[in-house]
Amino acid sequence: MTDPLPLLYQDQDLVVVDKPADLLVHRTALDGDDDAALQRVRDQIGQWLYPVHRLDRPTSGVLVFARSPEAAQRLAADFRDQQVSKHYLAIVRGWPPPSGTIDRPLKPERNKAPRVSRSRFVRLATTALPIAVSRFPTARYALVMASPDTGRYHQLRRHLKGIDHPVIGDVGHGDRHHNRFFRAHFDSHRLLLHAWCLALPQPTTRATIVVHAPAPASFARLADAFGWTLDAATLEAARTALPAAGPAATA
Repeated sequence: MTDPLPLLYQDQDLVVVDKPADLLVHRTALDGDDDAALQRVRDQIGQWLYPVHRLDRPTSGVLVFARSPEAAQRLAADFRDQQVSKHYLAIVRGWPPPSGTIDRPLKPERNKAPRVSRSRFVRLATTALPIAVSRFPTARYALVMASPDTGRYHQLRRHLKGIDHPVIGDVGHGDRHHNRFFRAHFDSHRLLLHAWCLALPQPTTRATIVVHAPAPASFARLADAFGWTLDAATLEAARTALPAAGPAATA
């Protein structure tokens, strides 16, 4: 029997849950796993639901479902038109600048033309460990908050790798030496990327709804080890410190 997912918010149009890492959003023909967030939440609340956005399987955090086709259509349009603000926590290799904007086109698929892609980030905390990993005598890591203005495939993971600060635990875009170090020294076997906050228009009233998924135990345990603070006030201050969003990118 599968565990119910934490309900973060619900009303007549939508249901918002906290998805754990390593859980599909919905079943796919390419994956034989029958367990998925959509099916769990349907069973949990006893109602048919509609997915409106995606979190990668290894990413945890805020996930939204619509209760009706009409609400799903409005929410999908809001995501497409960049009316939804998304804020993620990530633990990355190295020390990125205090804040910045990454404007780097990304291909949605192989053999497709690159599309405009834009992400913003702010550095929250850093640590340096006196342990040699790969070719450096010390291992440096940072906690960042990142916000994708566009919604390309693996956007944050690819953008952070592109500035030489890959997310720890990222098998596809990360650094295998540091991934192995975290597995061996911290028993950390997941992608350290968490969808912490989502702000979106309510489908009917259009009032802004802000939903938070607290940092999971996997993040809290590492934050304690590195002396980092993950309380709500610190994270909210970081959200306001992000570089301003630019004009909507539609290309």
